[in-house]
Amino acid sequence: MGTWFVAQDAWVVMAVGVAWFSLLYLGTGALSILLAAVMQRFGYGRRLDPRPVTGAQLRRELGASGSSILVFGLGLVVPWGMLRLGWAGLAVAPSGWQVALEIVLLFFWNELHFYACHRLLHTRALRRFHVMHHRSHVATPWSTYAFHPVEAAMLGSVPLLPMLVHDFSFAALMTLPVLSIVLNNLGHANYEASARAPARGWRAASRRHHLHHACYHGNYGFLLEVFDRMFGSVLPLDAADAVIARQRASDTGARRP
Repeated sequence: MGTWFVAQDAWVVMAVGVAWFSLLYLGTGALSILLAAVMQRFGYGRRLDPRPVTGAQLRRELGASGSSILVFGLGLVVPWGMLRLGWAGLAVAPSGWQVALEIVLLFFWNELHFYACHRLLHTRALRRFHVMHHRSHVATPWSTYAFHPVEAAMLGSVPLLPMLVHDFSFAALMTLPVLSIVLNNLGHANYEASARAPARGWRAASRRHHLHHACYHGNYGFLLEVFDRMFGSVLPLDAADAVIARQRASDTGARRP
């Protein structure tokens, strides 16, 4: 498969990339909504932010996600070009253990890369590019790719540096965007898939990112909390309570005759 990828023309690579990221976005978004509905039906887990999501928000998220899909898909020409120019290479006949280890390494690199990019996007210089994503005060699976093109380009650059220092297997590189959007959907699901509240470990990612969307600052990590703990950006579990209560009171007052 890797040989096929490198041998293609640039337009084929970009077309396949757009189709691939469209499939990832639509498939994981639909699956996330379905799983949350099933769990809610059986009384397992809970919705985190009770505020309603408007049709305008969903349309905005879908539109922004479409532009991000174009950035990600067309951007595949960059790693393709690195391979064609000999700046990077692919592992030849990698073992199963090598592929598994590479996936683990890329997972941890993705966590660090996301945290660093996310902190930069909250700085004065770059926050104007991140405000589009934060217009979704209530996270949804469709807000997963709802980025400004600059933010999409930053986040989509995750495999480039590792490819310059190691010849990864094509399977590991292809697994990276799948892992990324599955974990991103977990963070944006607005649903805590746990019998225990608050959840612990990886299942707490939804609550942590829900707090980030509700409060804007803090909880900049992806799946893991390790970098937020290291750099003092962890939000308390009740950080969004006052924000949600204030908006619900405002909405109730606006509906009174």
